[in-house]
Amino acid sequence: MSWQRKHLLDIESLTPEEIVTVLDTARAFKAVGERAIKKVPALRGKTVINLFVEPSTRTRISFELAAQRLTADVINFSAEVSSLKKGETLKDTARNLEALNADIIIIRHSAAGAPHFLARFLRASVVNAGDGAHEHPTQALLDAFTIREKKGKIAGLKVTILGDILYSRVARSNIWALTKLGAKVTLCGPPTLVPKAFEQMGCRVTHCVEEAIADADIINLLRIQHERQRKTMFPSLGEYTSLFGLNPARLAQTRPEALIMHPGPINRGVEIDSDIADGERSVILEQVTNGLAVRMAVLFLVNGGQGPQGVAAV
Repeated sequence: MSWQRKHLLDIESLTPEEIVTVLDTARAFKAVGERAIKKVPALRGKTVINLFVEPSTRTRISFELAAQRLTADVINFSAEVSSLKKGETLKDTARNLEALNADIIIIRHSAAGAPHFLARFLRASVVNAGDGAHEHPTQALLDAFTIREKKGKIAGLKVTILGDILYSRVARSNIWALTKLGAKVTLCGPPTLVPKAFEQMGCRVTHCVEEAIADADIINLLRIQHERQRKTMFPSLGEYTSLFGLNPARLAQTRPEALIMHPGPINRGVEIDSDIADGERSVILEQVTNGLAVRMAVLFLVNGGQGPQGVAAV
């Protein structure tokens, strides 16, 4: 058994074996999702709170549905109509939620390290749903799940992550997950958004998009994180699209079997051409589907679930 953790705070601290345990458990839960009755009682009687202090569509709904599929009671917390608006601290908010017997708190926050902070004093399990520009562990896990499902493996694959790396929590989590599992990761984008310092994480950095995508097995596109950038990091969106956007001409230079990924939300016509996003090589919607199984696996495991073999028992 290679999962003994109460929390999921990041990918950086996970071992390759722990990552594989999540992926294998998610595969079992994906099979559950294909049954006529999609619910299992693994979290019956447990309370899961979605503490989202930053906007989200896919991740919040995915976690909510995952908890419901596990028969948990789910509470969605909206920061906009909470006492956080009156000056209540995150710590006090979380402690009040725990006083209501919350078992798992899923947090998205604009401050890097917020989930780690809560995990220091809460008895409840804490799951990081994205903290600032730091990490987004379940996105990396669902990306790795999708790659393994489509390609049969991750080790040895060439994965290019193209776009705003500097401000992307998805990029950081993906780099950790993919390199731990043996993939060769290339980062590409404007020099202001893809500094050479990322090579310290075991990646190759290039600012030439043609070079980055030429022999890639996977091309994972990221949007420009305007909400986190302190100032404009390139002259215009038009220039970004002309230099780094994935258009039909660039797609024609890639391997025919290369897959196109994107964590969403997509800015169509900026980082990716609309027809490519909807094309046969895109697995963007499959990522969303797989995210549900991965988040079911994470909630199951942090609650003490015994890996993929435990899924059969529920």
